Amino acid sequence: MQTTRNLLIEQNFQNPVLLLHPLGGWTKDDDVPIHVRIAQYQAFLKEDPDDRLNRSRTVLAIFPSPVCYAGPTEVQWHAKTRMVAGANFYIVGRDPAGIPHPSNKSKDLYEPTHGSRVLTMAPGLNQLHILPFKVAAYHRPSKTMMFYDPSKHEEFDFISGSRMRNIARTGQQPPDGFMLSAGWNVLASYYQSLTVGS
Repeated sequence: MQTTRNLLIEQNFQNPVLLLHPLGGWTKDDDVPIHVRIAQYQAFLKEDPDDRLNRSRTVLAIFPSPVCYAGPTEVQWHAKTRMVAGANFYIVGRDPAGIPHPSNKSKDLYEPTHGSRVLTMAPGLNQLHILPFKVAAYHRPSKTMMFYDPSKHEEFDFISGSRMRNIARTGQQPPDGFMLSAGWNVLASYYQSLTVGS
């Protein structure tokens, strides 16, 4: 099977690596703290039996920027700073989402694909290959995370960050295959420690 690494080598990239670069600055009080997120990444890299991220070719480093909830402006900041650091490819997901619409709080202000669309026309980013990340959700029949297929909507469960934190906080278990157990255990332990301390 042709790996992404092999494809990049064929394109004359000498030693491609994956940079996992989670935000390490200020976040909302209810977000997962950086030390917990880093421990989750480390658990995944160490415990994944399939080594899907290729731990020998993955760099895990904290991006010391706050979360500003600034929508498309912030998406451009994230992409530009990674490009300046030497990235050639940038995966953009739901970066501008999660901000409620001012007149309808049940809707997001931005669409899930807004960030990737803005980056395709942002000035100064023409050296960066933008890779839009498809929407993924928990697929009940296969008990795994998969890219969302709108034609099979009823088979998918969108587990939000708020719902995930609530499952961890109340000591429940997520659906089988939602997350590698080593990563889940880190998250659950953190939220259980908050419950014990309160």
